[in-house]
Amino acid sequence: MKQLFIAGCGYTGQRVALAARQQGWQVTAQLRDEAKSGPLAQAGCTIVLANMDQLDEIPPLALAGQTLLYSVPPQGGGSSDLRTRTFLAALERDQQVPERIIYLSASSVYGDTAGALVDETSPAQPTAAMGKRRLDAEQQFSAFAERHGIPLVILRVSGIYGPGRLPLMQISQGQPLLREELAKPSNRIHVDDLVQVCLATLQRGQGIYNVSDGAPYSMTAYFNACADALGLPRQPQVDLAEAQRMMPPLLFTYFVESRVVDNRRMLAELDITLRYPSLADGLRASLPSP
Repeated sequence: MKQLFIAGCGYTGQRVALAARQQGWQVTAQLRDEAKSGPLAQAGCTIVLANMDQLDEIPPLALAGQTLLYSVPPQGGGSSDLRTRTFLAALERDQQVPERIIYLSASSVYGDTAGALVDETSPAQPTAAMGKRRLDAEQQFSAFAERHGIPLVILRVSGIYGPGRLPLMQISQGQPLLREELAKPSNRIHVDDLVQVCLATLQRGQGIYNVSDGAPYSMTAYFNACADALGLPRQPQVDLAEAQRMMPPLLFTYFVESRVVDNRRMLAELDITLRYPSLADGLRASLPSP
């Protein structure tokens, strides 16, 4: 039976695990919180509880001969992904080398291109710490894969949205947005489309793929569209100086970093037909049940 180990079964990882089980994969799901393991266990996944922050808290992981999907977010702060370093150190410690690695990275590794198009050959020049952590993890996985002679797929994922992942709190609280005319393009992917990309890479593909719906909107336009879909008032808009003063630093980064992500390689090489190529379609599929 095909075997898949998913490190990090959060919002995306859990969905991939359940979908892979439906396709006949034997799935081992790693997460930190046992309380969140119920749906995975019920679907027949093997559960591994581990804290990626400490090497001595990672049990021996029987990864030899399995496909690894790594979906653990970096820790907050710093420019290095310490969790990836710890995880790979555990694999080296236990001499467990998977037969294939898929790493869920982020399009933030491209940094700010002032709205210019980026494809997989564009330089990775992150300016924000979150992008630097993602690039550090990519480099760690690349070195590990080269050292052990195994294929590696890096998915540079745009902002993920979907059911339970809309900015309801920010909208309800009326948190300020950057004025529409000042906002620059940004990119998204519906979680269901991200899941089908992950499933495709279990079978094929190698190297780097941008993951995006190919329909860039500014963050302000995205928040406005979410508010309209939810039937809530739109948030107030402020200029750049006020946004920097009033927004949390991470959120401000999302507003000021801008790029348009080219998804053509993903569509062609992974044979993907997006379920939600437009934000309007994706939002309709993401609204809470009445």
